[in-house]
Amino acid sequence: RSCNPPVGNLATGRTPVTLTTCGQNSTELYCFYPDQNLLHQVSQGCGQPRCTKCNANQPDNSHLPADMTDDFFANPISWWQSAQGVHREEIRLDFETEFYLTHVIAVFKSPRPAAMVLERSQDYGQTWRPYKYFSINCTATFGLQDDLIEEGSMCTSRYSDAVPCTRGEVIYRALSPANKIEDPYSPEAQDLLKLTNLRFLLLKRQECPCHGSGLVEKPQRFAHYAIYDLIIRGSCFCNGHAEESPGSVGFLREPSGCVGLVHGKCVCRHNTAGDHCEKCAPLYNDQPWKPGDGKTGAPNECRKCRCHSHADSCHFDLSVWLASGKRSGGVCDNCKHNTEGHRCQRCKPGYYRDRGKPMSSAEVCKPCACQPVGSANATFSRSWRCHPRTGFCFCKPGVAGPNCDRCLMGYWGFGENGCRPCDCAGDCDQHTGNCFNGYDNEPFFNIPLGGRISDLEQMPTNESEEEWKWNDHEQGFSALRHPEKCVCKEKVLGSVTDFCQMKYAYVIKARILSAHDKGTHAEVVVKVKKVLKSGKVKIARSNRSIYPESWTNRGCTCPILNPGTDYLIAGQEDSRTSKLLVNMNSLVKPWKAHLGKQVSDILRTGCK
Repeated sequence: RSCNPPVGNLATGRTPVTLTTCGQNSTELYCFYPDQNLLHQVSQGCGQPRCTKCNANQPDNSHLPADMTDDFFANPISWWQSAQGVHREEIRLDFETEFYLTHVIAVFKSPRPAAMVLERSQDYGQTWRPYKYFSINCTATFGLQDDLIEEGSMCTSRYSDAVPCTRGEVIYRALSPANKIEDPYSPEAQDLLKLTNLRFLLLKRQECPCHGSGLVEKPQRFAHYAIYDLIIRGSCFCNGHAEESPGSVGFLREPSGCVGLVHGKCVCRHNTAGDHCEKCAPLYNDQPWKPGDGKTGAPNECRKCRCHSHADSCHFDLSVWLASGKRSGGVCDNCKHNTEGHRCQRCKPGYYRDRGKPMSSAEVCKPCACQPVGSANATFSRSWRCHPRTGFCFCKPGVAGPNCDRCLMGYWGFGENGCRPCDCAGDCDQHTGNCFNGYDNEPFFNIPLGGRISDLEQMPTNESEEEWKWNDHEQGFSALRHPEKCVCKEKVLGSVTDFCQMKYAYVIKARILSAHDKGTHAEVVVKVKKVLKSGKVKIARSNRSIYPESWTNRGCTCPILNPGTDYLIAGQEDSRTSKLLVNMNSLVKPWKAHLGKQVSDILRTGCK
């Protein structure tokens, strides 16, 4: 719910500022009529005046501004008094922060002024606006109608009569029937109730009507303003997010048990902060700050940003808020633990996410472990050293492995420029480039599409299952769906001589049906539509498997084989296991009728 701090006397413990004080420069002699005489009917006369001295520097004879705001129970007959003969006087109370005003009471020792103004400032005294005008004749003095005649008028004659000649009160209520406020924290309410300074302008002095012509004493000795008590009732301004200020129930209590200074700093709730709970706490800026709703009681709490324990603060961003459909606008500040993003939700460049740890772990982002010679500096995201979700490094041409530390099958010469293609139909020695004698004698390089090989078993997969699927039964990266991930340097159809020198064991037209991770090897299921050439392994126009030997560091088959696409495939075979093989020296091209005719003509006439 919205909160309301208790009301206290804001004047307590604070000293007003006045233009003059009696006896400020030297001892003054002044006269007055005893209170007990003035409290009776004035027709009985004022009685005999009493005269005494005032000196601001003598404690027993001083009447200082602080006497207006002292404890009126402990010091009921202390008062402030102005210098003699002044008509215009000012009494100002300056607050160190913003407060909410409820009402003001001034108890005069002298007769109340014939004209005065109560004003407030909301900008620490730079500008002032009136709360109320007081006059025995509002129209003649201020040109305003009396609120006794016109309810809601800014002027009143209610508190300007000279009688009673002492202990007459001037009262102002900030909330009156004319000022109806439903929500005390609305902008309209703040404009009316909030203040940083308050002042009385005393404009016209008047005498008690019992003063006759037979005064023994000089009249100027009665010509002063005097006030017993100045009470300013109000509360901390907390925007509906606190019901306490420091100390017990909003106040600091003195050892005597008397209520002490009303502090302007709120003890904030609802995840708010600031002296007036005017902002959200550092990590609670996911939606715009709002004051509590005093009408409905809604607390309008600040909501915590989702920084996954990687930030100590966040800020509200309007563009993020609008882009989210006004659901979330928090942007985390200074993400720690090598994270970044609006919610510290991803690893920064040079790090990748460890899926074995929760996102809130301080060790969720691990540094990339890329081989500096084999890894590429320029990738499709230049700041990445490795993929931020898999940790796989971005390799130079012909280089493979999660850390880019070896040549692809069919490549050799690992160095600063990557690896060079073998000048062979099959694989070659990765250090010398010498071709192996026969395909059947080469070790089968089983690298599954899913990445479950010995040197990857401890690596987090970092990709969701959906990202590895082609459909419900197919796994592996699809270059059609992830074109930025699957990039291979593929064999091109060159001259007749080049094609024939490759001595392909088979040439077929086939549709790719699915790809499977078998745990120990990768297998691509195809539907053979046409057999242009076959070797020792018999090939029928039916469904069968082909076996990719090479992959890129991002888990793609090379050459790229996309499900649902017809290809011209020319490659080698392993007669020992009756497998059709595909590697980087294979010719794999999307099927075109003219391409099929060209290859058929080469096979029929060109290769002898």
